[in-house]
Amino acid sequence: MATIYIVSENGKLQKKGDTLQLTHHDGTISTIFPFKTEQLVILGSVEITGGALRTLMRHGIETIFLSSNGKFQGKLVFQEHKNVFLRQKQFRLLDSHDFRSAISQAIVEGKLKNQLSFMQRITRRDEKRSFLNQVIENMKRNIQKVSETKDLASLRGLEGIGAKYFFSVFRENIIPEWAVFNGRSMNPPEDNVNAVLSFLYTLILNRVDASIEEEGLDPYVGYYHELDYGKRTLAFDLMEEYRTPLADTLCCALFNLGVLSQDDFREVVFSSESEEFPLATEISPSTEGEEQPVVYQEKKGVLLTKEGLKKVIAQFEKKLETQLFYTPLSKHLSYKRIIREQVRHFRRVLAGEEREYKPLVMK
Repeated sequence: MATIYIVSENGKLQKKGDTLQLTHHDGTISTIFPFKTEQLVILGSVEITGGALRTLMRHGIETIFLSSNGKFQGKLVFQEHKNVFLRQKQFRLLDSHDFRSAISQAIVEGKLKNQLSFMQRITRRDEKRSFLNQVIENMKRNIQKVSETKDLASLRGLEGIGAKYFFSVFRENIIPEWAVFNGRSMNPPEDNVNAVLSFLYTLILNRVDASIEEEGLDPYVGYYHELDYGKRTLAFDLMEEYRTPLADTLCCALFNLGVLSQDDFREVVFSSESEEFPLATEISPSTEGEEQPVVYQEKKGVLLTKEGLKKVIAQFEKKLETQLFYTPLSKHLSYKRIIREQVRHFRRVLAGEEREYKPLVMK
């Protein structure tokens, strides 16, 4: 079963016999076989006919809608999960500080260790750069503090410090001069490297989110990230261990191996009226005490083009099929399968069937 990506503007998806047909704005047609499709990801604007929608429903194909730049907009899920007792346990454990601390420590430690592993690979290529070695030592000391920290806010602080260390070394691994990385930026990404990172993180989030729902868990009930209205917190929690193995390493390869070129990016001006990345509008009190809207000024950002998106998607799907040794089952599995197994592992910890959550850590 495959994940099918539709990158299209003003396309039309309709039923044709036992298949789905996508008619692009230029008249070309692509065929999708529902019985071979596990998930459909639509980037851009696509009209879906009633017949096509019923076909998606009949085959239970989860359908995710992203904007043309990869920003999550919504999803169609056609299967209800009935394990109310599992979800009840999820909600009850929100009140357990010990459980939340243990899960959060595992999440942060796993993420930081994966970042450290990649930093060490980068540094080994140029051991003369003493400042990189110093950052490595700083990261190691930062990781040691995680096991001693149970306060969630403090753990988030350690994660933030680790991110600064990591991205200061990460930028040294980008070879092409035209590839720009001035530190992590988002909403919108301010350079081409951030455009790729943000899109890859979105793809990972969708994968993890789908596995969470398949296991009957509530994706809105997480334990490390702060709960917020409409935020799929558990998906954000469980995706952290994959950021470096799946996204950060792949991002570097896409630039360094020449998969992406300068033509695969476009500069866009964002404002509060922007459909792709609308800048937030804040409410602040005026001098008379009445609340007045404050609209941010226009801001420039960088996004992938349609062809750039297709290149990144193709390489991401290829990366998901990479096999590595999965210690809990003592055999080699693809990243795609490991994501599912890790969610099952989390579910067993939640249910009390296993003692502690162990994130995927790069060797």
